[in-house]
Order: sequence, then structure tokens, then C-alpha cells
Amino acid sequence: MLCHKKIYQPISNRSITLRMKIKQMVLCSILFLQVHGYGQDTLYVAVNGSSSGTGTRQAPLGSVAEALLRARTITSEDTVHINVGPGTYLLKEPVHISEKDQHRIVIEGDPDHKPLLSGGISIAGWERTKEGWWRCKVPEVVRYGFRFEQLYVNGVRATRARTPDTGWFFVDSAKESIQHRGTGRVPEYATQVIFTRPANLHTLRKPDPEDPEIVAGFYHKWDYTRKPVVFLDRDSGRLFTGGTGMASWNPLQKGSRFILENYKAALTAPGEWFLGRTGYLYYIPREGEKMETAEAYAPALTQLVTITGTAGHLVKDKIFRNISFAHAADRMPAGGNDPMQAAAEIDAAIRVDWAENIVFENCEVMHTGNYAFWLRRAVKNSTITHSFIYDAGGGGIKIGETGLPAEGTPLTERLLIENNIIRHIGMLFPNAVGIVVFNAANNRILHNVIADSRYTGISLGWMWGYTVTKQYTTYLDAQGRLQYANDKALKNPSVNNEVAYNEIHHIGWGELSDMGAVYTLAESPGTHIHNNVIHDVYAYDYGGWGLYTDEGSSDILLEDNLVYACKSGGFHQHYGRNNTVRNNIFAFGHLQQLDFTRVEPHRSFSFTNNIILMDHGTMFHGPWDKGNILMEENCYWSMNAAAPLFMTQPFSSWRQHKDKGALFADPLFKDPLHGDFSFKSLKTARKIHFRPFDYKKAGVYGSGDWIRKSKMSGDEINAFRGIIREREKSYSAYYR
Repeated sequence: MLCHKKIYQPISNRSITLRMKIKQMVLCSILFLQVHGYGQDTLYVAVNGSSSGTGTRQAPLGSVAEALLRARTITSEDTVHINVGPGTYLLKEPVHISEKDQHRIVIEGDPDHKPLLSGGISIAGWERTKEGWWRCKVPEVVRYGFRFEQLYVNGVRATRARTPDTGWFFVDSAKESIQHRGTGRVPEYATQVIFTRPANLHTLRKPDPEDPEIVAGFYHKWDYTRKPVVFLDRDSGRLFTGGTGMASWNPLQKGSRFILENYKAALTAPGEWFLGRTGYLYYIPREGEKMETAEAYAPALTQLVTITGTAGHLVKDKIFRNISFAHAADRMPAGGNDPMQAAAEIDAAIRVDWAENIVFENCEVMHTGNYAFWLRRAVKNSTITHSFIYDAGGGGIKIGETGLPAEGTPLTERLLIENNIIRHIGMLFPNAVGIVVFNAANNRILHNVIADSRYTGISLGWMWGYTVTKQYTTYLDAQGRLQYANDKALKNPSVNNEVAYNEIHHIGWGELSDMGAVYTLAESPGTHIHNNVIHDVYAYDYGGWGLYTDEGSSDILLEDNLVYACKSGGFHQHYGRNNTVRNNIFAFGHLQQLDFTRVEPHRSFSFTNNIILMDHGTMFHGPWDKGNILMEENCYWSMNAAAPLFMTQPFSSWRQHKDKGALFADPLFKDPLHGDFSFKSLKTARKIHFRPFDYKKAGVYGSGDWIRKSKMSGDEINAFRGIIREREKSYSAYYR
């Protein structure tokens, strides 16, 4: 027994020791897996973090880029959360996500204190000048050749020195000399001479040695063109520009307008700035601004985020939540910015290619020189929701490629753009669009607010005409080069898109022409535009419409929309086939209520069960009486004492020969002149089989703060109405 005791005791001690060691090893393994195997599934980023940090709350990393690199080392397949602390992060380069980032990753900030990812540099060291301006030295200008074309002071976009300070000058005439024709529709290189009144150039009589290149910005119909001025003759009123030739369908000509910017003598108004060759930045403060404490940023990066996969390796499952982005730059190319509908070639602060299940939720994109988002090539099943886009130099969101995808390249499709606010856009490129769908299909654009834009609200499609040859459209060849499809019969890929419950208002601002709150192109079966509220669309000249089916728009259903207070009418079809326009309310068009352009042998559209209310202008414009249009059971009413004519006919003749079952009767709205289109009684509506719809469901939804954020201020609305009152001798009572 003693012998057994002697033998047993040491074994027991060794067993206990072994068990303790095993427990310690297991515990260490668990900790190791939590930190390394499971990858520390939450990485922390803070403004006071460091690249040498471990990514814990106590030792955070210093940037999102560092956190993404750290996440690549995680071997588990769990979701990685990157928690970004509040504050401003000045990006040295765009946040780049590629196929190497294989985890599901959530990059998230505090919803009440969103972190700001800025593509700018901070500007400080201001001193007062003898002129009463303020200036500071930006050493990067001379040291590195760095130049910037936008500036933001105290969260407000400053204006690069320009003349005139408001409005524009007019072109008297323009001549072009083609140097190289090339093979495209537009000359590859040409020089232009722009003639204007010599008095318009008086501020340029004494060039300043600090002046870099002077830039001319031209407004012509639906386009905006920027060109460097290569020479000017002040005495004769001539400006000389060069680069790509003018488009024959929309050249600069008499009546085109322009501004001149980027020279020191134009620095005259509060809020203007000028950057000289020597690196001095000059600024005239706005009333109440104290430059000693001002926060100023100059954008340095064009992109803030790029998500780029490849054909064989899509980037998947990346979520940005509660993040603010700001200060993305636009820089004019050496030859200027050529005219392009919808500012289609302007890049975006956030660009996505070859990706799936990408989400931006409760984010902000502000103070950009370009568009906010571009979900461009082969992007699928992705979402932008509950996000705020504000003060964009370009537009809001671009979807799809401008050229037809190359053979074998998947189409961008099945995107959801919902519950977003897009306001105050087109600040540099007035031809930019709130949401534009190029070549992309099966997308849903729901419950967004688009307001305070200089051009079209939502644009669908990127082909002009029907599926026939000789249509000038573009596509990408096998080498990815953009080609003109002069003799190809191409089919529009932009089909089956839904635009619903959006509120689009106060767009145009009298700057460009030929726009629509919702604009469509080409054959688009399955596309459904419904339950939108559209109002206050005002173009410079012609073409401020609510719903606008342009070149070749076909097989589109437009129903249950409320459209009012549009300069050129609530609906216009240029040309198209088999569209359906039914159960809409069109009211208070300034020039006319309804517009139509091209008579064709086929059925252009059906127009049934709609209510048309007027108090100004005419009922129709264009050959409605000659067009192949099915019209039935529409209700017309004028709030004026005199009954309007229906294409030179009295209503009785119109009803008999063109619009069977139509009524000329009060639709019995409660208070339409103040925006209340609910019914006092359905007596009239029932007679034309009009189905009432709840237009108050349009727009964003959610908290009271979110809904209030979508509203324009009284001062902004009055400024919009002031443009109309200034330019029109008479106008609708809606604007009084």
C-alpha cells in the first residue's frame, strides 16, 4: 500500500498539472481564434488611431484603409465589422475594395455622429489683404503643381471668381474651323471663335500675372460646355477656344450664353475665391464669416471610394452604414469638358464595378465636384437607401455603363435606390441628373426626393430611336473602346425599370432647356412609372416638362402620377410607340398642359382616364389632332371663366372626333392652387373611371427629422418663384 501511495501521488500531481496546462492551452487557443482565427470580427478605427494599432477599441487603427488590410489577414469566414469613430478623416487615397477583400464587411459609424471621409486638404493660415480680402499660401501649388477647382468654406461651396457674378453673357455668333475631321459624328479637333459684345470683356483688359487659364462655360439648350480660353481680343469682343468640334445638333450659336471664370479681376463678390499661379488663395468672406476660425477644404481626390472586382471575381457583400463622404474633386481636362447629355462622362465620388450585394445605408455624400455615386459595370443586387446627397457639382446617382456592355459582360441590374434625398445638385455641371439609368435593367427607384436640380430629375435609357439601323448610339467593342453604332441594329438593354413614389420638384431653375422630371429614351418594355409627385419644373426656354417620353420611347406605362406647375406642360411625347398614359393628374402648366411633337403611322400612345386642370396657357401644343393617339374618358377643366379651345375646336367637337367619353367639368379638388389635390367629391372622377390614388405616399419615409430634411426652405422656394416672376409677363395663380 505504501508502495502504491508513493507511485500514485506523483501521478496525481502530474495529472493536475497536465490538466491545468491543457486548460491554459484551450483558453489561449480560444483567445487566439477570437483575435486571429475569427479575425477579431470588429476592428476599430479612430481619428487618433495608428497603423501600428491592433484594431481594438483600446488601440484603434487610423484609417478605413488600414482596417481593410488588417481584415484580409482574418482566416475565418465570419462578417468583419469595421467600426469608424466620429471625426474627420483626410484620405490620402481613395478607400479601395477589390476581390482581395473576400469577407462580408460592414463599415459602420455612429448614426448620430457620422464619421466624415474627406478627399480634401485643410486650408489655414489666412491673412487680410489691403483690398479687404483674405488670402493664404497653399505651398502644394508651387511645390507639387497641385491645383484645385472647388473650395468649401464653413461647409458651404464657394464660387470660383467669375463674371458676371449672376446670370450670363450672350453669344452674338460663333464660327468654327475644323482642323481634323476624324471618323466620328463630331470633329476630333477644331477651333472656335465666339463673338460677343466687347463690353462683356472689360474686366479682362489688364491681365494679372497670377492668372492661370481663363475658363468659359457655355449654356446651350440641354448642354453645358467648358473650354479654356486660348486667346481673346477685348476690343472686338472675340473669344478663341479649341478642342473637340461642336456637335451639329446643338452647336454654340446666337443666343447661347456663357460665363468667364478663374481670373483675379473677376474676384468681386462675397463668397468668391481665386487661386493664383504663385500659390496664393484669395477669398472674399460672406457676411458674418470670421476667417480666423474658418474651416476651409480644397478637394484633392476625385474618388473617395472605389469598389472594383473582375469578371471572374466579383466583389461581394460590402456594406457602408452611417458614413459621410465629402470633398471629391472635379478637374477640367486639358481640352475642356465637351457637351454630353446628363453630364454622362463626369465621374463620381463613389464608383462600383463588377460587384454584387453592395449596400450604402444612411450615408451622406456632400460637397463634390462630380456625381455622388456611379454603380457602373456589372453591378447587381445592390442598394442605396436612406442616404443624403447634397451640394454635388454633378448629379446624384448613375447606374450602368454609357456604352453597351461588351459581349460577355453582364448588365448592371436589380439595383434598389430607395428613400434617398438628393438636393442642391448640378452646381458645376447644370446638365447633370438626379438619378440616371444608362444601360441597365430591372432596377427599382422608389420613394426618393429629388429637388433643387438644374436639369432632369430621373432619366431612363441611353439609346436614341427604335431598334433599327442608322441610329446614332454607342456601344463598347471587344477591346472596351466606345464605338458609334452607325449601321448596327441594336436593342435597348434598359428595360423593366420601375420609377415609383418619388417626389421631384423645383428643378430647372431657368438655366437649361429640353428637360423632364422623368425622362425616357428608346424601347423599354416593362418599364413602369407610377405614383410620383412632380411639380415646379422651369426651363430656360422650351421644354420644362413633367413626364417626357423622348426619342423612340416605347412600351412604357405611366400611371397614377400627380404633375403640376411645369413650364411646358405635365406630359410630352417627342416620338415613340405604344406608350400608355392613364389615370394621371396634370395641372397648371405655364405655356400649355400637354405637348406632342411627331406624327407617326403607328400608335404613338394611349391617353385615357386622366384629369387635366389649367388656369393659364393653352390646353394642347403640337399636332394632337393629327397624331395616332387613342384618347378616351379624360376630364378637362379651366379655372378661368373662358373655356379653352381644343386644337382650334370647341370641346363638343373634340369629344366627338378625338376623345370619346371626355368631360369638360370641375374635377372637384379641395385646394389645388395650394397643392391640395385630394377630392371634395368623386362625382366627376367616377364619370371618367378615374381611380383615386394617395399621392401623399410619394417622397421619403421614416422619422420626422428625415422627412424635414427633404424639404426646401421658404427662401429657396421664393428664389425659384422669383425667377419665374422676373422672366414671365404673366403666370399661373399658383405662383402668386
